[in-house]
Amino acid sequence: MATLQDITLAAALNILSAFIFFVAFAILRLQPFNDRVYFPKWYLKGLRTDPVTGGAFVRKFVNLDWRSYLRFLNWMPAALRMPEPELIDHAGLDSVVYLRIYLIGLKIFVPIAFLAWAVLVPVNWTSTGLEAGMSNITSSDIDKLSISNVHSRSQRFWAHIIVAYAFTFWTCFILLKEYEKVAAMRLQFLAAEKRRPDQFTVLVKNIPPDPDESVSELVEHFFLVNHPDNYLTHQVVYNANKLAKLVKKRKKLQNWRVYYQNKLERTSERPQIKTGCLGLCGDKVDAIDHHNTEIDKLSKEIALERDKVTNDPKSIMPAAFVSFKTRWGAAVCAQTQQTRNPTMWLTEWAPEPRDVYWSNLAIPYVSLTVRRLIIAVAFFFLTFFFMIPIAIVQSLASLEGIQKAAPWLKPLINIHIIKSFIQGFLPGIALKLFLIFLPTILMIMSKFEGFGSISSLERRAASRYYLFSFVNIFLGNILTGSAFEQLDSFIHQPANQYPITIGTAIPLKASFFITYIMVDGWAGIAAEVLMLKPLIIYHLKNFFLVKTEKDREEAMDAGSIGFNTGEPRIQLYILLGLVYAAVTPSVLPFIIVFFGLAYVVFRHQIINVYNQEYESGAAFWPDVHLRVVIALIVSQIVLMGLLTTKKAASSTPFLIALPILTIWFHIYCKGRFEPAFVRYPLQEAMMKDTLERATEPNLNLKAYLQNAYVHPVFKASIDDEDEEDANSQKWETESVTVPTKRQSRRNTPLPSRISGASSSPSLPDAIRQQPEP
Repeated sequence: MATLQDITLAAALNILSAFIFFVAFAILRLQPFNDRVYFPKWYLKGLRTDPVTGGAFVRKFVNLDWRSYLRFLNWMPAALRMPEPELIDHAGLDSVVYLRIYLIGLKIFVPIAFLAWAVLVPVNWTSTGLEAGMSNITSSDIDKLSISNVHSRSQRFWAHIIVAYAFTFWTCFILLKEYEKVAAMRLQFLAAEKRRPDQFTVLVKNIPPDPDESVSELVEHFFLVNHPDNYLTHQVVYNANKLAKLVKKRKKLQNWRVYYQNKLERTSERPQIKTGCLGLCGDKVDAIDHHNTEIDKLSKEIALERDKVTNDPKSIMPAAFVSFKTRWGAAVCAQTQQTRNPTMWLTEWAPEPRDVYWSNLAIPYVSLTVRRLIIAVAFFFLTFFFMIPIAIVQSLASLEGIQKAAPWLKPLINIHIIKSFIQGFLPGIALKLFLIFLPTILMIMSKFEGFGSISSLERRAASRYYLFSFVNIFLGNILTGSAFEQLDSFIHQPANQYPITIGTAIPLKASFFITYIMVDGWAGIAAEVLMLKPLIIYHLKNFFLVKTEKDREEAMDAGSIGFNTGEPRIQLYILLGLVYAAVTPSVLPFIIVFFGLAYVVFRHQIINVYNQEYESGAAFWPDVHLRVVIALIVSQIVLMGLLTTKKAASSTPFLIALPILTIWFHIYCKGRFEPAFVRYPLQEAMMKDTLERATEPNLNLKAYLQNAYVHPVFKASIDDEDEEDANSQKWETESVTVPTKRQSRRNTPLPSRISGASSSPSLPDAIRQQPEP
């Protein structure tokens, strides 16, 4: 049980760590050779160049202006200086709305902290419940600030109930205003957004097989008949996963070839490698010649696979990107049912081209349900069996666990400062390190489920991460704390005392969560801005692989905000803040520091570093709102359970209304605001179409959409120009209207033929044709 001294030591260590990270960042970011690491976004936009291109050799690597080091924290006010509208233009709406989640934390918890410390802390501190009758529970001075210190059946619980109502109403008010604001921002962003391919395109899945027509012909005929006035073109989905792997493998070999060529220039000696397993055995050969040979072989294999994909009907999946002449036509198609059978011809808004996760589009639709069932079962076992090693790690990171595992360390851990370090710092860092691979595991699970866009993959991984954190970090640590640490007390007390002990132990775990917040939310956030891993990787690439300016640009790793890991972490702190606000208010100041520090750090990162992979127009906001509402309901249930164990029978029923009101509030917000995030208003679509026709009457929309949804692997450059020319000659075919081949339609004219809708080119034509000016 961490004491006030232990937490003070942990706070000092984490503040010192954060300060060291900030100082290191302030120094490293000023050095010219690190400029592309800490300002990659400006390089990608073409608005920044290398700070030093001539002069003294030392100046190319080290900033010798000593005055710049005196302002080592000036990046913080600079991060707050850019206004929100300009930030939207610079980084996109997704990034700006992500930052607003941190602002929500500040808006909710700063007033709540003032109220809790003004009302609840004096009420709890002046009670003597822990001294009076809870001898079976280990407590510390900091627990006297919690509800555990209030006597059973005390009238003081009315203060907690009234404050709980105030907390609920204030949180709902903030959520309502934010939902309204973000919904307005989304609609305004979509209305002002420039033309994008996804505004005109829908993704069609589960196209039924037809013995007489190919998928491409079937798609064309279906939309010519059912959307005769709006259909423009389409692009079928190819299973190019094997081809993509080959292209990726060739890129890796090309990087190794560049590495050995650079090594030859530095040493003037031909590098040698072994051809066996991992380069550890086998015959020695010339490294450059070997890689040239392997790249040539792979290029021929790529050409064969490319030809197979484009000519084999089995490579075409029952899915297609269908584009329309207007946004209005796309909106009607995306938001309506196409046939009597609701499982066929499924339509949804197409993700923007850079958001498409092409590998999953090749997964048959019928297998998606099976895949998601498998992952649901796997995630269940991952979540609940993960609690066992977490409990073991947490027990080993405690004084009792260390003394039991290594009795010979007992004299050492009895030293005061080491004891404080173990109790106030080690449990939090142990849990943080133990969860380091979890985001990767959850992302792999999301990819296996078959979601077709990067944004949907991140949203699913985020929801699973939040559920995992709720079970293993929140509930897991409370349950292991009350069932493992207090096991002896449980055995030697009557059964009717169990609920009281558990109810009292919940607020007593606040000290652990305080240490975890400091490790993860203070030092962890400060480490985020240092970007140690991208810094090391960039310099390794720059030394071994960079030969041209293009190579140097590819070596930059701008990264992204990481919604699948960042948002669940925010939600965990919101959950802890709401749960402990009325139970142990001492947690709130630590959470407020996290939200304030994280807002500044991530604002700086979004302005200077992160280059978001996609833009969804803040489509994730309903998930954010729902999780905050869930946290609010959990906090109300926890308080009701605590008051029940405190035998506050006369006051507890007054809390029953809170979950009901909160659920009603969520239903209202869902009906009022959520449609703006899942549908596109036809009125808005018509307005944009009308304005576009007036300002650009000669726009060739088909040429604009022609190559938008071609698989990136077909756009990849081919080293062998002769091979590329041969392939391009083989691909050249004329785009003509495809006659109907279905037996039932051979004698029936297609009414949509006179509508003026043009047929879609095949994949080779889409690659060959260039957009018209």
